[in-house]
Amino acid sequence: MKNIYQRLLDELKKERPLVLATIVATEGSSPQVPGVSALFAEEGLLFGTLGGGILEARAQEKALESLEKGDSCLTKFDLYADITSKEEAICGGEAYILFDVKSQEHKETFSLLNEALSNRQPGVLVNVISRMGDDRVKISRSWFEKDKIFGKEGEVKEAFETGNPVFMPLKKKTEGKGTKGETDQKSLLYLEPLYPLSRLIIAGAGHVGQAVAHLGSLLDFEVTVIDDRPEFANRERLPEVDHIIVEDIGQAITNLLKTENTYFVIATRGHSHDAEALKACIGPDVAYIGMIGSARKIALMRKNFLDQDWATPSQFDRVHAPIGIDIQSKTVQEIAVSICAELVLIRSKVQGKNQEST
Repeated sequence: MKNIYQRLLDELKKERPLVLATIVATEGSSPQVPGVSALFAEEGLLFGTLGGGILEARAQEKALESLEKGDSCLTKFDLYADITSKEEAICGGEAYILFDVKSQEHKETFSLLNEALSNRQPGVLVNVISRMGDDRVKISRSWFEKDKIFGKEGEVKEAFETGNPVFMPLKKKTEGKGTKGETDQKSLLYLEPLYPLSRLIIAGAGHVGQAVAHLGSLLDFEVTVIDDRPEFANRERLPEVDHIIVEDIGQAITNLLKTENTYFVIATRGHSHDAEALKACIGPDVAYIGMIGSARKIALMRKNFLDQDWATPSQFDRVHAPIGIDIQSKTVQEIAVSICAELVLIRSKVQGKNQEST
């Protein structure tokens, strides 16, 4: 999901009542996984999702009730209804949802979190949940960036390394060397690891680039589109993208920061523009480079790149060309689906590799 905490900060500036609802744990089957969040106001759902359907409808009712009472709460939702039920979920599990009606109190923490992610710094949001009776709770939040995590042992480091949220009873600190922490039955710990979104750079704002940008945004990439034609690269045609750059494509890519979490899709209007874009991104160790083109075009470009010493054979062989997963695509939309399916596949492999190496 795109960063819900940025949207939360934007809404807090309007100084209106809000509820941040987060699934902190599940048992059995559920429509969503721990870590997903949704933002509710008096008119209902504003942003995000808890999985839709009956669970989200029940969660919205609870969010509005919490908003009216002014109490944050931790509520368990049972999803074990019979197949004949029309009003209850039948997934066969449970979901624990944290409803925070006092997000304004944590504004500084959310600001630090967003600043870190904007600077491409991952970390862990640490939430201490104190039970107040019934399902009412008090929430304390703090943010730990990556550099502050690696010097520590324990659950925070574990959550960051695995990439999975942790929900558990809070352990009390005890005095004495070699003593173990005691469990505090009234307090819970929820750790949410957060990482910068993978950056998708699309060279070319034509029909394919536009379709890939739309799908890439839905798939939670941070999307940048580059084109030297303002009539193509504009907010009217590309309303969902995060960044639009209108300038020479090769030069714009040269100026971009390139990391192992950067994905390039080259879909410009012609061979020469494709070559300029590829020259600008082929050297650095990025996650993915894909380029549209026939097998003949790719072979000719490969020969030219090697002859001109613009790339080594191993560097060019890392380029996904022809681009995308072969689904026998013909239309622009089908081509975009094949490209984005490959992006998701590579992203999953990269994220798994990064977690194994931490």
